[in-house]
Amino acid sequence: MDPTDPRTHHLGFARVDVDRAARTGDPEVVLGQGKSPSQVVDLLSALHEQHPDRAVLATRLDPAALALVAERLPTAVVDEVARAAVLGPPPAGRGRVLVLSAGTSDAPVAAEAALSVAVHGAAVARIDDVGVAGLHRLLAVRDDLATADALIVVAGMEGALPSVVGGLVGVPIVAVPTSIGYGASLGGLSALLGMLNSCAPGIGVVNIDNGYGAGVLAARIARQSGSRDEAPGADR
Repeated sequence: MDPTDPRTHHLGFARVDVDRAARTGDPEVVLGQGKSPSQVVDLLSALHEQHPDRAVLATRLDPAALALVAERLPTAVVDEVARAAVLGPPPAGRGRVLVLSAGTSDAPVAAEAALSVAVHGAAVARIDDVGVAGLHRLLAVRDDLATADALIVVAGMEGALPSVVGGLVGVPIVAVPTSIGYGASLGGLSALLGMLNSCAPGIGVVNIDNGYGAGVLAARIARQSGSRDEAPGADR
């Protein structure tokens, strides 16, 4: 690749895609896993320099990376539960995403999903600990589910929650299997297969623990819905 290509910012160890926002509407995101803390800081800084008017995101940060981001980039928002950091102002939210999690143990993935939604331009809210082992908890918030433009449903163990939610509402669902569970959950594989085999329609499934991917997809769905709602003469 031509090192003078304006679509790429070279850092020596990485070629930052600074043209992605123009192509897709969303800037590149830093996957912190496998990167040193100083590399994470350099990547976030480079992306923020190219996109000063909007938030840039780094995900899957270990404690050392979170600490160095907080030290070197004091304006960054560090989310220890989501294991992520955001630098720059969040975009105005269009449309609304609701993130549901089955249990407290699913919180890191649910938090990553919610933060990704916000960074990618949709309003977001969370409802936690509404797994199928206590179905009354989910039924108590049933009316809230239909108010969203998209739902992210996060669950481990057998991964049943998206199927139940899909039978209650007609809102697009992004299902996220997590690696939470005992031995036969196989690190999230049982939940993944359960969600892929759901008998409820309207459910799309992302990879195990992929809160980021779910957040981007749900935000794009919500943004499209929000754009239509904001059109002249729109009635919802």
